[in-house]
Amino acid sequence: MGVKDEHLPTLRAILPEKMSKFTHEKAPADMTVESIGTFVDGVKSGTIKPFLKSEPVPEPNDGPVTVIVGNEWEKIVKDPTKDVLVKYYAPWCGHCKKLAPIWDELGEFYKDNKDLVIAKFDATVNEADGVQIKGYPTLIFYPKDNKDGVNHDGDRELEDFKNWLSKNSPVLKESSGEAKKEDL
Repeated sequence: MGVKDEHLPTLRAILPEKMSKFTHEKAPADMTVESIGTFVDGVKSGTIKPFLKSEPVPEPNDGPVTVIVGNEWEKIVKDPTKDVLVKYYAPWCGHCKKLAPIWDELGEFYKDNKDLVIAKFDATVNEADGVQIKGYPTLIFYPKDNKDGVNHDGDRELEDFKNWLSKNSPVLKESSGEAKKEDL
């Protein structure tokens, strides 16, 4: 639910079939029967946005691997000018720990290409609307021409990522001139 001691007391609603949770904006002492009814109606009709967990935005966040938090997910991932490769991870996950140095190397390799973002998202303390992570790590590529995302299920060594991106990244194809050749 994302409820911490500092949030108590609170009123929350859960829609298990959608894995969504909602929080009433008013403090319990200020709630009325009418405001609770309006809240429930808004949850049912979809006019109230789900509550999503988010860490604070990291400062600074200009390293080779961009740290995405829940509140910044839409801004970074859905940017139509950039290709974004996101590693959704859990800090305790062994496979995630094994991938971490490779991911850092990948970020370092592409750090000068401002239109290709190598990012990580701690899915244990952050959430993004519409993102359902079922296992760790989950790797999803959001090219600038398909912000629905594409799962990366390939091999996970540095050269594998570089080869996969060279074939699938519109940004890298444009910079190599391949996209211009295809337009002819």
